[in-house]
Amino acid sequence: MLAGRSGQKKESGSIRVGDERLVKLSERAAHKVQTLLERQGRPSGVLRVAVIGGGCSGLQYKMDLQDTPAQRDILVHSQGVQVVVDPKSALYVTGSELDYVETLEETGFKVHNPNAATTCSCGESFSA
Repeated sequence: MLAGRSGQKKESGSIRVGDERLVKLSERAAHKVQTLLERQGRPSGVLRVAVIGGGCSGLQYKMDLQDTPAQRDILVHSQGVQVVVDPKSALYVTGSELDYVETLEETGFKVHNPNAATTCSCGESFSA
């Protein structure tokens, strides 16, 4: 999750560095994120993963591409992609894996979250 407390790494400001125990990307997800960042002209940008209120089950994921992390973010390097999570969202996404699927039935990012007690049938929201 966070790098060891005694050797906790710091980036600029108060950005903390975590590891893939917080959130990790599959190879497919990382490739898609890198493609999107390059297409937007942000090759060194970050993927923000957040949890907000809403959806059928009460909580939903929000993903956004940004130029840099914000203050208090936790930064995780996964599959060559920089992923940032705010401290509140980290409580809900710890241990999650982000995948990208492209099939006849569905295309998009999917979050496999071990903390989700229930999920909506559409797969877009969850409860913890």
